[in-house]
Amino acid sequence: MTDPIFNAPADPLRYEPSFEALEEDEAETTRETRDTLHKISETVQRDEGHAYRSVHAKSHGLIVGNMEVFSGLPPVLAQGAFAKPGHYPVVMRLSTTPGDLLDDNVSTPRGMALKIVGVEGERLPGTEGQVTQDFLMINGAVFSVAQASKFLKSLKLLAPTTDKAPRLKKALSAALRGLEAVIEKAGGESGTVKALGGHPETNILGETFFTQVPVLYGPYMAKLSLAPISPELTALTNAPVDMKNRPNALRDTVVEHFAQHGGTWELRVQLCINIETMPIEDSSVEWPQALSPFVAVARITAAPQVAWSEARATAIDDGMAFSPWHALAAHRPIGSIMRVRKAAYDMAAGFRSQHNLTQVREPASLDSLPG
Repeated sequence: MTDPIFNAPADPLRYEPSFEALEEDEAETTRETRDTLHKISETVQRDEGHAYRSVHAKSHGLIVGNMEVFSGLPPVLAQGAFAKPGHYPVVMRLSTTPGDLLDDNVSTPRGMALKIVGVEGERLPGTEGQVTQDFLMINGAVFSVAQASKFLKSLKLLAPTTDKAPRLKKALSAALRGLEAVIEKAGGESGTVKALGGHPETNILGETFFTQVPVLYGPYMAKLSLAPISPELTALTNAPVDMKNRPNALRDTVVEHFAQHGGTWELRVQLCINIETMPIEDSSVEWPQALSPFVAVARITAAPQVAWSEARATAIDDGMAFSPWHALAAHRPIGSIMRVRKAAYDMAAGFRSQHNLTQVREPASLDSLPG
């Protein structure tokens, strides 16, 4: 495996508070988003007899690994959790977006929640004494809408469909996959079609994931990405998975892979250099990689392991929360989507603590994880 090349911008743009602007009625948007997600959690808890996340409810892989922060990072990249070289245990939670536990034949965008354990530094308020840094990512470069208020509108449309018409959802997903295939054959791509169930039925382990929305990166601003780089993972990019009569096909595929193989990913950072072309408050705009490429700052390696089990699900799905607000002050989330997320994730963790036997806590180490 080749050594990384640190081709980061020499003079990235420094963060200024004026780059962030509260949306009109953002406090009300926050309240309504939290309440709508709470209703989804209540519906699923009533149906399943167990409390799950109101989004990304179903996990497909619960992987433990090691993150190596590279030595020799230039000063603009040596920030926050990456300020000095070292090794950290990590948890990676693979998931798909719905808040209900759907058959994998309903094919939606994929998520990767990363929790780094043992980081040191000034913490965000409310996380004092914790030693974790979370980054939440999706396998698409941009968020589906520009701002939190627009996300709330789409969420309100989707929330009433929770636990409704599973057969219709399968049929709709099949039709949307056909539509997405036509769009991609013409050289395009539709995040909306994918979000509604038209994501291709491909292996989740071959995906590249993106935070989509920005965080502070020390005095700068950045988006992050996690990309597979080892041959056993890159071979799975766009590899088809047969979902027919396999409600947990994605999970089965992840478990089968890690029973024999490991995997390696690069954690990459894209620094903001121009607030006009790389905005903070419009999450639907892709930051041009031609202006500022993603640059590797760390490498994550996972050995062969039991990549999903009931015991791990109890410890991680039930016992841990993943939130971009579990963070160092150097990686504070920014922008309306991130601001509204805080209350939503706090609510979801509290709901699961209230209704499940396992309390949600931030880990100080991963030594006691099953398997």
